Amino acid sequence: MKKTLITLLVILITIPSFSKKKPNVIVVLADDVGTGDISFYRKKHSQDIKVETPNLDKIASQAMVFTNAHSPAALCAPSRYAIMTGNSCYRSDYPWGVWGAYEKSPLKEDQLTLGKLMKEAGYNTAFFGKWHLGGDYRRKDNPEKIYRSPRWKPELEVDITEVIGGDPLSNGFDYSFMYPAGIQDVPYAVYENNKWMPLADDSEITFISKENMLKKDVKLDKSEGLGDSNWDAHNMGPLLVAKGVNYINEQASEKNPFFMYYCSQAVHLPHTPPDSLNGIAIKGTTPSHHLDMIKEMDVQMGMLVDALKENGEYDNTIFIFTSDNGGLTFKETMQTGHRPSNIYRGGKNQIHEGGHRVPFIVSWPNEIKKGSSDEPILGLDIMSTLAHISDLTIAENQAMDSHNLWPILNGSKNAKGHPYLMVQGGTAKEVAIIEDGWKLIIQIDKKDKTDNTRTPKALFNLINNPGEKQDQNKLNDPEQKGRVKKLFDKYNRLRDGKEATAKR
Repeated sequence: MKKTLITLLVILITIPSFSKKKPNVIVVLADDVGTGDISFYRKKHSQDIKVETPNLDKIASQAMVFTNAHSPAALCAPSRYAIMTGNSCYRSDYPWGVWGAYEKSPLKEDQLTLGKLMKEAGYNTAFFGKWHLGGDYRRKDNPEKIYRSPRWKPELEVDITEVIGGDPLSNGFDYSFMYPAGIQDVPYAVYENNKWMPLADDSEITFISKENMLKKDVKLDKSEGLGDSNWDAHNMGPLLVAKGVNYINEQASEKNPFFMYYCSQAVHLPHTPPDSLNGIAIKGTTPSHHLDMIKEMDVQMGMLVDALKENGEYDNTIFIFTSDNGGLTFKETMQTGHRPSNIYRGGKNQIHEGGHRVPFIVSWPNEIKKGSSDEPILGLDIMSTLAHISDLTIAENQAMDSHNLWPILNGSKNAKGHPYLMVQGGTAKEVAIIEDGWKLIIQIDKKDKTDNTRTPKALFNLINNPGEKQDQNKLNDPEQKGRVKKLFDKYNRLRDGKEATAKR
């Protein structure tokens, strides 16, 4: 692809030299992890901890920890689009989409992605784990045609042996070890550099049924369909982290600066923890399989960090940890006393804070300020931050909502996050704008495909009411009438005017 399609310009400017050697970068995007799922965050509000995350806690203790960080949406696929591109979800052709693996990718050929950015910056780039941004597969009955998904019945007419487009390799990554839809949906197969990687010598493509998976103690979260005959979701986390560790070892031995985008399978359904990982017992060691997977995820993080340290690369690696949306508020989990959303209302798929307030931890020993920040930020800010560190500038029509976090990370005086936030909920089609501690929730008419029909639904003061208690909904308070109009008009103007919402 020609560089002119990316519209990314390299500029020669004088900025601080961050280190003698270009830093490695690892961005970890966990799946369905709320702030309360990380014990470092939870301990700020409670000592009632049901599952410890010692590896992430240790990283956080030596890092910048953001306490007012948000995923772009309360659902994974829209958030993944936004984090990958630096654009808010509504800039996608499918802003509310939860893309199946066989659907058209929202990523466009001329669009900047994290992979393209870091490739331009001179990194070896690698993608690991859950993609969930669609993809192109051939039809079995006509290899010249791309299969597209009806999603209402098992899909058997697709050739899943190879991904031919809409994939990590098409978006700036040199290497890809991919689960197209994580562990939750078809195809139930693993792809290395777009080719199906058989899970065992006797693997074949077969029909993955609910009945057969139950024999492996796996309850399918989504559709039956095609996959590897040796698919077992219990094994996907250990396989993923093993590949990640191997990649770190290989790059370190060759002295290559690398960018790893690591999208964990944890802690999405099905909750299938391994018996053990890295010599540590996992399954059955916490009050629920959901919490077992939080423990598994933390062990994965420890394994990545250990690989960096063993290769002498930890001090020269930027390590960013966040989540695609808020935590899972399952009844069995809540009954244990665990609080995935910490002190916040709601969880995944909801516009309340628990749906999109997420952990965000940035470590770079000896280079960034340690401590915490309550500045409002978004997951899509990763793009502009890495561009700044890599001495790159981004064209005005790219990454329009990505804010450079380096001044905060550097401890610059009066460094600020976003002056306001625009976030998206889930299937209820709600959005929110947050400014000066006030949050206006807006309902989008579900029948209006253009999103033009919008109605203010709730107004909360997050400073006095961080839990968004309904009896403190100020929407109909006469004293807040002007504030409601101001926030509502601002949201409509920004969204409809298509103007950028961040300064880079």
